[in-house]
Amino acid sequence: MTTARPRRPSGATSDGTQRSGRKSHATANGSTPNGKTSGDGTTKTAATTSTATTQATNPGRTTSSRKPAGPPSSSRQVTGQQGGDVWFAGLTRSASVFVVLLAAAAVVAAVVGTGATDLPPITGLDDPGPIVQFGIPISRTLLDICAVAAAGVAILARLLGFDEPAKTEPVMRQARRVGLWASVGWTVAALLSIVLLTAELHPGSFPSPGAIWAYVSNIAAGKGLLLSAACGLASAFLAWLSLRQGEDVPAELRAGIALFGLLPLPLTGHASNWAYHDLSMVVMELHVVTASAWAGTLGAVIVFLARRPELLSVALPRYSRLATWCVLIVGVSGIFTGLLELALSPVTSLPESLWTTRFGVLVLAKAVLLVIIAGIAIVVRTRLLPKIAAGRRTAVAVWCGWELIVLALAFGVAVVLTRASVTPF
Repeated sequence: MTTARPRRPSGATSDGTQRSGRKSHATANGSTPNGKTSGDGTTKTAATTSTATTQATNPGRTTSSRKPAGPPSSSRQVTGQQGGDVWFAGLTRSASVFVVLLAAAAVVAAVVGTGATDLPPITGLDDPGPIVQFGIPISRTLLDICAVAAAGVAILARLLGFDEPAKTEPVMRQARRVGLWASVGWTVAALLSIVLLTAELHPGSFPSPGAIWAYVSNIAAGKGLLLSAACGLASAFLAWLSLRQGEDVPAELRAGIALFGLLPLPLTGHASNWAYHDLSMVVMELHVVTASAWAGTLGAVIVFLARRPELLSVALPRYSRLATWCVLIVGVSGIFTGLLELALSPVTSLPESLWTTRFGVLVLAKAVLLVIIAGIAIVVRTRLLPKIAAGRRTAVAVWCGWELIVLALAFGVAVVLTRASVTPF
């Protein structure tokens, strides 16, 4: 219910002056200029004189009636519920804290998965130590998270469009700044991964520049990570340029560089069975690009638009069409490459290898996470999306927040999967 405001006299402003500039005051007999007589002419004259005296001694102050207390207007109430009271995954109101939670979830999944599936030390060979053992999956996970974020904020610009810059530009200024720092983090994580992978081959000592260069020159994983780091630098430059020139730097170019920088990463993983190498690589590249576009764009939409329902009602329906295809492609390509790797293993056989090998258990874990994600996505699309498109209040930040958390866990498991071997426990 909207609070009623005190009625202002016709032709008068808040300080008691008429629009013509003359003061409205009572006559000596208590009658007003419109000919009506007040109930108590003396009292009203005194009140008018007091008001004039106050305005003369305090020219900056005006006398106004205080609004009676009451509930806020309906429009403000909806805005407060959709904007100020947003809880990401029901855990925090802070978007920054939520982003840190996502990165932490991915890192924890990578660390736990590595500890559970890593091969035991081989007698006679030097162990690289826990810093290298866990540093490699952590740096790779951060690389993926940062690159995915850089791609997501670029795609967000396309979802919002460019027809209403007064509404979208404040959001995109924040998003571009996040894209810049994400690109810098991506570059640093890629270079750190090269150093740690080199240290894995030279345990007991810090790798020299010569050893690092030899690793990059001779190992496909080194070449792939170096190319990814170069794409990270290019993405950082484009993000910095977009901070200065806005959307004159095409969003398609920024998103394309970010997604292209993820393509070399399967070279460092399990898409290396030479019996079906070409097919496996193509499917894996498709898997990586669609998963990155899906997760990165969802993160950008929820983090930046959850408190802006008028923009969320525009961007989320557009994103939903993209996400539907991404879920299908990610699911089919992931199952195909996982089963192909297990089927071509000379030491195990399906279906037992799904639960008796390190690689198979990780494939099952990732499949379970994908089912959970798909279930949440169905709820959002069928129950929440029509309300969001109509501008109504929903719990989209809670549902999509948990979808992002499960996606982060899946990214951590995927990093472990790239280094897991098809060997029994």
